[in-house]
Amino acid sequence: MSLPFAIIDVFATSPLAGNPLAVVHGGDELPDERLAAIAGEFNLVETTFVLQATLPDATRRLRSFTAAGHEVFGAGGHNSLGAWLWLAQSGRLELRETRTDFAQEIGGQLFPLTIDATPGQPIRVTMAQSPARWGNQVEDHAGLAASLGLAPDTVNGAGPPIQVVDTGAGHLMVALRDRATVDAARPDVHVLGAILRQAGAEGCYVYSLDPPTAGAFAYARFFNPTMGIGEDPATGTAAGPLAAHLVRHGFASDGRVVVEQGTKLGRPSLIEVEIDGPAVRISASGVVAAEGRLRL
Repeated sequence: MSLPFAIIDVFATSPLAGNPLAVVHGGDELPDERLAAIAGEFNLVETTFVLQATLPDATRRLRSFTAAGHEVFGAGGHNSLGAWLWLAQSGRLELRETRTDFAQEIGGQLFPLTIDATPGQPIRVTMAQSPARWGNQVEDHAGLAASLGLAPDTVNGAGPPIQVVDTGAGHLMVALRDRATVDAARPDVHVLGAILRQAGAEGCYVYSLDPPTAGAFAYARFFNPTMGIGEDPATGTAAGPLAAHLVRHGFASDGRVVVEQGTKLGRPSLIEVEIDGPAVRISASGVVAAEGRLRL
């Protein structure tokens, strides 16, 4: 068996920036353990398989696995955005010169998306996430700070609540004092993982509201020990909940909220989120860094 694949840098305008994603076209007949093994072979944060849709209104079905073999769900992360960017850039979709609407199947659900292919501009994908839901709050700020390798007073008690927010995947939103504190975080994966599981969260999004890049609103890093992810350079499924969380608590307004992530890792990413009431949308461009064939 031979399957085409690509490595695409999502949330990037040039190679070797943003968040790298492996996209494999095909593999419908492969069992889950084989898909997980392929993700382990690429050893990136996530690998997405583009499959034939099983729901009547879907254009394609996506399945994504971490390098540790965990399947991830939800729309608007780099794993789904990157797959559609590659489909569009490789000519595997019929696109109008401006905007074309599609639907994707992920985890048995349909999620709409739009691809903008305006001539002379980078192809851009805009994807709806699920309406935000608010979960448990973490009140032990000192214990949480310790799990991140930080002093007890570095969790920003004056910021929005330390709370799980979900637009497809539930992540703990943790406001820190400033971006120097965000950069100083060194999580204990076992302790942080236990806190996340107790709170009903998948990952931890630490952030401050003093980003260094003009036009950005927040500066963030993402840790996900529950899925075997040490640190992710750019996380759409966390940036969407963060923007909704900031708007709900009066720290931002409806409209465009840009989150800067990946700077600490040397892979700077700007994640654009649009908030319109309960609607959360993520937009991204990307660059194909490599293409080839996977031989099984």
